Amino acid sequence: MPGSTQAGQYAGVTEFMDDLSTLATEPFCYLTTTGRSSGRPHTIEIWFALHGTTMYLLSGGREDSDWVKNLQQEPAVQVRIGPRRFTGRARVIDGPAEEDELARRMVTEKYQPGYAGDLRDWREASLPVAIDLEHRPTA
Repeated sequence: MPGSTQAGQYAGVTEFMDDLSTLATEPFCYLTTTGRSSGRPHTIEIWFALHGTTMYLLSGGREDSDWVKNLQQEPAVQVRIGPRRFTGRARVIDGPAEEDELARRMVTEKYQPGYAGDLRDWREASLPVAIDLEHRPTA
C-alpha cells in the first residue's frame, strides 16, 4: 500500500521523540564510549540534558577526561537513559556560540536546583559535548 512505509516511519519518529521527552527528567545517563587504546567499551554515569534529539553533557575535566578523548577518537557512542538505550554520534561543541551556551545553560539549570553547591564556575570551566541521538525505524 503506497505511503504505508512512510506513515510507519513517522510513527516511529514520534515514538522516539516521546521516549526522549519522558526520559529528560532522569537524574543521569550512562554513556558508553569505545576505548581509544583498548577498543573495549567504557561506561560512565554522567549528568545530561536533552534538547530535541540532542543530548548535552559537560566535561569538568575538559579534553583531559578519558571519555572525551575516547569520543574524539570514535564518535559512535551508546547511551542508556533509564531503561532505554540509544545510539548516537558525539561531538565536542566548538561551533556556534549559541549551541555552546545552550548546552551549558540546559545542564546547569537541570541540576542546580537539587545541588547544594554553586555550579556557576563548573558551568563556565567545563567543555560542552553534544550527542546527536539516532533513530532507526524498524522495517
